[in-house]
Amino acid sequence: MPLPDRLRQIVDVFAASPKQFRLEALLDYANRLPDLPPEIASHRDLMEQVHECQTPFFLATRLEDGKVQLFFDAPPESPTVRGYAGILAAGLNGETPEAILDVEGDFYLGMGLEEVITPQRLRGMGAIVAHLKRQVGALKAA
Repeated sequence: MPLPDRLRQIVDVFAASPKQFRLEALLDYANRLPDLPPEIASHRDLMEQVHECQTPFFLATRLEDGKVQLFFDAPPESPTVRGYAGILAAGLNGETPEAILDVEGDFYLGMGLEEVITPQRLRGMGAIVAHLKRQVGALKAA
């Protein structure tokens, strides 16, 4: 399945990069993860926890003018998971529900991340995408 252009560009850069760069880039995306807007940060019950993640990870989605807005929260002491959230935010925020629902659940394997993070973290990444797609599917159906 095709990836949205911004996400495709991120995947391609990771795939073409040396192993050490992939880890550095993942940490850079962790630093770029946007803060939660005040209306979500003050009402954490609006977020869903991804229990399959080793790290306390939360996400929320909403639909605005036919585009999906993504909100992620992961602790700063979990930079690989925050980095993955940063990649999802950079690559998918503002896309249509259809574009997000078409993303393969394991698209991150094309990035070579299995060389820099543990299998347990990879499973958590797959769970994040599954929860994200479930939420987006519900938005689309509503």
